[in-house]
Formats: sequence, structure tokens, C-alpha cells
Amino acid sequence: MATYPFNKFRYKVDIPDLGVAGFSEVTGFDASIDVIEYRNGDEKPPTPAKLPGLRKYSNVTFKWGVTESKAVYEWFAEWMDKSSERKDVTVTLLDDEDAEQAAWTITAAWPVKYTAPEFNATSSEVAIEQVEVAHEGLKRTK
Repeated sequence: MATYPFNKFRYKVDIPDLGVAGFSEVTGFDASIDVIEYRNGDEKPPTPAKLPGLRKYSNVTFKWGVTESKAVYEWFAEWMDKSSERKDVTVTLLDDEDAEQAAWTITAAWPVKYTAPEFNATSSEVAIEQVEVAHEGLKRTK
């Protein structure tokens, strides 16, 4: 039996205290490790050793069509007023039967940027809001 990769358009996002939300796009999931090069002056050959440095995680952006819900915006507004609660956000990839097949969690996430929709009287597109979150870790949990 052949195994095929899953489609990327079936997923759900779980933000604690905000519930499972429908987002049209989630981008920016990546992690990297800085490389530190080190060499003593008397070493032969003159090739530096490569050591692991700081771990870095890109901000993740969530986009969604505007509805009457202001839950994500209110989470951002809390941070505009003062520091608030960080959240572990999970994005779960679903198969054609809505069974969970893979999941990623970003840890200690907090919103750093909110973007309201662009308005255009000649457009027939959906109004899109977006929030960008910083975080301190990315794990594939399933």
C-alpha cells in the first residue's frame, strides 16, 4: 500500500483560552541554530571547528477572514496594554476524514503585530486580518 503525503489545506489551530480557530493561512514555521566557528591559532590544519550556537525561531503569522469574533485581536490588545499570558499554540494537519495526522506546537507564543484588513470598494475579496506571534520553541508533537 502506497503512502501519500497529506494536503496542506486541511488543518486546525488551537490557541488556549481562544479555542480552535479557523485560519486561512499559517506561515513562518521554522527553526535554526547559529553556527559558531572557533579555531586556536596553533591548530593544524587551519580549519575552524563548528559549534552549535543560539537557537532561533521565526515569528509565525496567522491570517483569517474577518468575522464578528474579536478573540485574537483582544489577545493582541492585552499585550498592547501590558504584558499578558503567553500561550502554547498547536497547528494540527488533518487527513480527508478529519483525523489528526501531524501536529506542531509553538511554545510561549505572544502577539507582536496585528494587521487590519485592507479596504477596496472595487474588490470582491474577503477581508483578511492577521496577527504575527513571537515564540520560544517549535516542536513537532505528532
